[in-house]
Amino acid sequence: MAGHNHGAVHMDPALVKYANMYVNRHKYFRWTPRTAWITFAYVVAVPSVFGVIAYSTEGKWELRGKRRGDLISEF
Repeated sequence: MAGHNHGAVHMDPALVKYANMYVNRHKYFRWTPRTAWITFAYVVAVPSVFGVIAYSTEGKWELRGKRRGDLISEF
C-alpha cells in the first residue's frame, strides 16, 4: 500500500530558495531608476489619473432609477 514513507520528506531546493528570498526580500531591495519609476507610477500617476477622470465626470451620469428609454446623461 502507498504511504509507507520511512524517511523524511525532502523539500524541493528551488522552493526553499524562493521561500527564503520572499521572507528576506526587504534586505535585498535597492532603489534603481526602474524601481523608482514603477513606484512613482503606482503611487502617484495612476491614482492621479483616476482622480482627474472621476472629478471631470462627477454628476454627469445617473445610473439609478432609470426606465427603458431614459437617458443616463444628466448634462
